[in-house]
Amino acid sequence: MEIDLGNLAFDVDFHPSEQLVASGLITGDLLLYRYGDGSSPEKLLEVRAHGESCRAVRFINDGKAILTGSPDCSILATDVETGSVVARVENAHEAAVNRLVNLTESTIATGDDNGCIKVWDTRQRSCCNTFSAHEDFISDMTFASDSMKLVVTSGDGTLSVCNLRSNKVQTRSEFSEDELLSVVIMKNGRKVVCGTQSGTLLLYSWGFFKDCSDRFVDLSPSSVDALLKLDEDRIIAGTENGLIRIIQPIAEHSDHPIERLAFSHDKKFLGSISHDQTLKLWDLNDILGSEDSPSSQAAIDDSDSDEMDVDANPPDSSKGNKKKHSGKGNDVGNANNFFADLGD
Repeated sequence: MEIDLGNLAFDVDFHPSEQLVASGLITGDLLLYRYGDGSSPEKLLEVRAHGESCRAVRFINDGKAILTGSPDCSILATDVETGSVVARVENAHEAAVNRLVNLTESTIATGDDNGCIKVWDTRQRSCCNTFSAHEDFISDMTFASDSMKLVVTSGDGTLSVCNLRSNKVQTRSEFSEDELLSVVIMKNGRKVVCGTQSGTLLLYSWGFFKDCSDRFVDLSPSSVDALLKLDEDRIIAGTENGLIRIIQPIAEHSDHPIERLAFSHDKKFLGSISHDQTLKLWDLNDILGSEDSPSSQAAIDDSDSDEMDVDANPPDSSKGNKKKHSGKGNDVGNANNFFADLGD
């Protein structure tokens, strides 16, 4: 299923319970579509949300509104039913709003091009807290709800953990030679995986964030711009060369970079947007096929302690000791080796 958006898209998000998908365009427009099995997607809304590009899109308030962020430094809430403006916060950041993520039912976080992160109360429409954790653009954020911690990656080559209970930056990693572009939490909270500009994946053990515990090269020949957790053992990656892969390629957007990935509410569809100006909805049953068979699953040794919460006695640096696998990461053997190491 393919939707011609007409312009470059920067972000995509699915409604939490209905067959609706939203996308933000370089033109500043917000598009909303209804999709379904056996029917063509239907455009429901086209809203001029921002004067500059619409970089970040998220459904909020149980899907009643869509929140968008822009380089014009504003955040806009749009009603899903009518397309009318619910609220707009001008000058929400001092720099371009680049990322947006849901936290709790009533809070969201935004990150800007100057490395600033803000937490917002969507009901009170006010900023709860500000974290000055980075020196360059916020590339991605993911939320650990059980510990109320926000894990953030940046173009400055570092990862940070912001504690929402203490309202402090709990820790920040050492600088990597690569821009960190994407992040997911795996293994029931025990591992954090970051995608980088060079295509290397960096693995961190929860509680030991100063330096990565391992590096995996040759899994992608180009930058890993988007990561999405399929389950606790498998990641879907979108790369600059246009491939969508679970280590091995599973789908593609010609040779255009993959900008963002998202799941539908029922995980039946994988949504992807690319520089080819299309939104594609992939049926995961068709894509995965035999990937879900028991023989294709790696044996994982869950030896990490669930009690780790802060940096203490970090392991030796893995710099200069990169682990390499044969090939370019497009065979199941490499995938199994990689995910087996997630449990180390």
